[in-house]
Amino acid sequence: MKSNLSIFVAAFFIAVSCNTQPKKGTDAAKSADQQKSAAVGEMNKLTEAEAAQGWILLFNGKNGEGWRGVNKADFPAGWIVEDGTLKCIGSGNGEAGAANGGDILFATRQFSNFDLKIEWKISKGGNSGIFYLGKETKGKEIWRSAPEFQVLDNENHPDAIMGQDGNRMAGSLYDLIPAKPQNTKPFGEWNSAEILSYQGAVVHKQNGATILEYHLWTPAWNELVKNSKFPSYNPDWANVAKEGCIALQDHGNDVWYRNIKIRPL
Repeated sequence: MKSNLSIFVAAFFIAVSCNTQPKKGTDAAKSADQQKSAAVGEMNKLTEAEAAQGWILLFNGKNGEGWRGVNKADFPAGWIVEDGTLKCIGSGNGEAGAANGGDILFATRQFSNFDLKIEWKISKGGNSGIFYLGKETKGKEIWRSAPEFQVLDNENHPDAIMGQDGNRMAGSLYDLIPAKPQNTKPFGEWNSAEILSYQGAVVHKQNGATILEYHLWTPAWNELVKNSKFPSYNPDWANVAKEGCIALQDHGNDVWYRNIKIRPL
């Protein structure tokens, strides 16, 4: 028979062992938080090579510094910084529900010849857009002057089957030129976008592929715009500015942007 001392010692070590076992739920939560924090820390930064090449970071991942609402003095409440992303809080009412948000633009400087890179993720049935070479006009939306790289949930938003030949699907020059190949990822997944503009030649890239090319201020461009809806909103729409704003659209849906950087050319 074991002595009382032996029984006590054995019980003590069992108790200690039980108390020091990792709490799986707590540890898993901590691990997920650490991974999330590490992922956020890796975003919205320039590499040494990018900095040497002249890239400029447009979004720091921490706040809306450098950004403000179109025709507004401040950064609107309808946009927030969430987990290292620039997020538009959707109203669910399309463009009509953008009272607390509205489109935002990078206000520090404008660009003419540039290489713009940005990552985007859209909510189910969501719609947004990336504007470039835009001009801010009092009382007017930025789309009345700026070409738009369409951001869309192709599977669930009706814009995907409107327009002509898919020219309202994600990556397209909105309502003008369709993105081909159409390589957009489903809602909730990140897509990479790149817009190159140089002396009127413009290229859209998405997820590593060139999806369209066009040239501003040419007879072909003027004819393209002439046969679109834009002249009814702005007769001078085809005369896109040679230097303008980078802006992001509030179309009433949740949308996230990150890793926004540009290299003047």
